[in-house]
Amino acid sequence: MDNVNHWINGQDLEASRHLPVTNPATGETIRQVADGDADTVKAAIDAAQAAFPAWRDTPPAKRAQVMYRFKALLERDADRLVQLISEEHGKTLEDAMGELKRGIENVEYACGVPELLKGEYSHNVGPSIDAFSNFQPLGVVAGITPFNFPAMVPLWMYPMAIACGNAFVLKPSEKDPSAALAVARLLEEAGLPQGIMNVVQGGRETVEALLDAPEVKAVSFVGSTPIAETIYRRGAESGKRVQALGGAKNHAVVLADADIDNAANTLMGAAYGSAGERCMAISVAVCVGDDTADRLIEAMGPKIAALKIGPGTDKGLDMGALVTAQHRDKVLGYIEKGVQEGATLVADGRELVVPGHENGFFVGGCLFDRVTPEMTIYREEIFGPVLCVVRVDSLDEAIALTNAHEYGNGTCLFTRDGEAARRFTDAIEVGMVGINVPLPVPVASHSFGGWKRSLFGDLHAYGPDAVRFYTRRKAVSQRWPSPFETTQAEFHFPSGGQ
Repeated sequence: MDNVNHWINGQDLEASRHLPVTNPATGETIRQVADGDADTVKAAIDAAQAAFPAWRDTPPAKRAQVMYRFKALLERDADRLVQLISEEHGKTLEDAMGELKRGIENVEYACGVPELLKGEYSHNVGPSIDAFSNFQPLGVVAGITPFNFPAMVPLWMYPMAIACGNAFVLKPSEKDPSAALAVARLLEEAGLPQGIMNVVQGGRETVEALLDAPEVKAVSFVGSTPIAETIYRRGAESGKRVQALGGAKNHAVVLADADIDNAANTLMGAAYGSAGERCMAISVAVCVGDDTADRLIEAMGPKIAALKIGPGTDKGLDMGALVTAQHRDKVLGYIEKGVQEGATLVADGRELVVPGHENGFFVGGCLFDRVTPEMTIYREEIFGPVLCVVRVDSLDEAIALTNAHEYGNGTCLFTRDGEAARRFTDAIEVGMVGINVPLPVPVASHSFGGWKRSLFGDLHAYGPDAVRFYTRRKAVSQRWPSPFETTQAEFHFPSGGQ
């Protein structure tokens, strides 16, 4: 059985402890991943610290050249990387390719780092005094990434962190670690010096070691809200800069004037794509008016029944398996809870069996109607192929409902009414908003992040915010006195005009 090892200072590092890696479509253990400890993390940090000074002093244009070559290598190896994603996560090949391409977009953005790192300059702010500022790297920074996007989310973090001059330690999900490791290792082929990029495998012990290490100056995290909050608090208490992206309960508001067929088609992908294992998945459809809800459910019913579900490594499918048996059972528990609490289960995917893959972790598409805000399936993030329909009487009620939820990651509105769309966009307390766009994930030149309990920290992921997160500003005031000039002592605080 293949081992997925640590990768530290350009070398494979084996471990004495391992965790199983399962193919969700078959239920079989296909690999084992190293389970690191505090000593492993220390080795990675030491390598990063040793490599950092030279990389910090490397001109940004030369760092950008590494990113150019890295992008080309990602495109060259795309099919291999997509296969790894699919066989360990369970998502379809097409979905995995989409994930990788969105990750590559962030590498493209990092190629522009010389422009992004330009500081400010002011001439003669005082008598013969010039002022300028620049952005300098933090040092050793770390990323802790989730199972649902094993390639893309790491690519949200380390390309920009490295391009800005930092050294990086990545702790990918132990559930599907192979793609993250394979992608990271391409940086060596791209010309990145050893020690600048390190990958530490494992579970909780490795995470805690990264959070407690004083040498780690910043931590990026994506995962569930309870863990995000814990990481934010623990990292901040140890003096680190932290961005911790948490969970979601994304609402799609459907107005009576919306193109229902279009809304139904796009909601299918938004709710059931990647088996609902996306922090940007639409899990609640808020229908304004009973007629709107009835029409949407009628349109979606046959589409849900026609979902093509099977092993993600087969081409032409709509949906694959859930990532683990434990997670599948958790999703099934939520569905049962919804039935018990009085929601109407219009489409029931609990009994789905994929021929030839009876031991896989599959759940078919599920659709609940007449869900209320008091129900567990409305309040909590299910992270599975479950869509809840909530009925309201007005757009204002839909906005108030969305704003009252503890999460504020993404939302969208289906309508033909421009005034309603503008009012929704202004009033909604959510970080990412789509108008007739069900998955409003910002492009790489913008930044990704939610509001409320979907994000802990002040800066969003990737895009312009990434430059601010992975650097700190230094302001310099300089004066070069003439050798014939005598400087007088000043005992008052000078102003710019003095």
